Amino acid sequence: MQPMDNRPTIAVDARSLVGPPTGIGVFTLSMLKALADRGAVRCIGMAHRDLSCADELRREGIELETQSAPSGVWWQQLTLPRRLAAPDIDMVWSPLLTLPLRNPVPSVVTIHDLTPLILPDAHRLKVRLSFLPFLGSTVRQARRIAVDSKATAEDVQAHFPDSASRVQVVYPGIDPVFVPGDSEAIAETRQGLGCQRGYLLFSGTLEPRKNLATLLDAWEALASSSAGTLPLVITGPYGWKSRSLASRIEQLQPLGLQYLGRLPRARQVEVMQAASIFVYPSLYEGFGLPAAEAMACGIPTIVSNRSSLPEVVGEAGVQFSPEDGNRLREAIAELAGDPGLSNELGLRGLERAKRFAWTKAAGEMEEIFLETLEIGLPSAHEGLEAK
Repeated sequence: MQPMDNRPTIAVDARSLVGPPTGIGVFTLSMLKALADRGAVRCIGMAHRDLSCADELRREGIELETQSAPSGVWWQQLTLPRRLAAPDIDMVWSPLLTLPLRNPVPSVVTIHDLTPLILPDAHRLKVRLSFLPFLGSTVRQARRIAVDSKATAEDVQAHFPDSASRVQVVYPGIDPVFVPGDSEAIAETRQGLGCQRGYLLFSGTLEPRKNLATLLDAWEALASSSAGTLPLVITGPYGWKSRSLASRIEQLQPLGLQYLGRLPRARQVEVMQAASIFVYPSLYEGFGLPAAEAMACGIPTIVSNRSSLPEVVGEAGVQFSPEDGNRLREAIAELAGDPGLSNELGLRGLERAKRFAWTKAAGEMEEIFLETLEIGLPSAHEGLEAK
């Protein structure tokens, strides 16, 4: 482990890791581990409750602290500022979109997307109240604003024009476990699922923003036709407003739909590697990590043409308007019926996925941190000057 005394100390808002990591939690966990591996800064993960992945982070040499509070928002706004005022903290980084209103140290924020502002109906009232009252203050006070994509950068700059010079795109990485599976393992996974010919896959939280109903409509039409189609496998937890979706999924199971729920990481990788086609019809994504993970596994990918998804898949995936269920149905049928095209897209995806590496992302975040503290990056590798 790197010596602690000469490196700047960064308090990290780690609330997204209190429960099992999803979305922002996966991002935070992977970024913290990659930053620890680089070693130029000392990160202390802080939250209002113990983290679910505490042991994993400690093994990476990341320090953790808990300052108990009734809720995450209470902790960030009232408890955390007192800790930040201590002399051992140089700056704070929030990968969870907001910063404390009363903040005594330099700050960096990562804004993954602006859906609470742009698509408020895609979030519970509790979520909107957790972010919207603090968003304007966060953008004003943050010395640097990291975003996951050019699409999110444009959204931030459109809603907060004065932030333009402080916004920087830092693409998330793809965990190295997402690689093409070997033929024997793929056959075993498909056999276990009863999908020997392969299957379509959707992975993500089941909530309105993911537009899963459009996929279900397209797949049902294909599965009910005389020609049929591949089975559909869905992984991920139920989110809000998903009661009717759960009922629909249950009704479609006789046609070959399987809902596997939230999977352990290793199992999620196996299911991804064995898919024939990955479909991600989301209405809005700050980055769309599941689509990138599918490409890294060599799986041909179909995505909506909204927000960051075209930026992520480029020419390596098939794009469609998320309101156009007929086009999605055609795209699924085309890929399922053309092994040559499917293989070509899988190879393109493999190449494109190489752009998204946590080592690169952590290096860019590290540079942002050091520039925020007005510390030159070269000295970070040679031994930082005393604070």
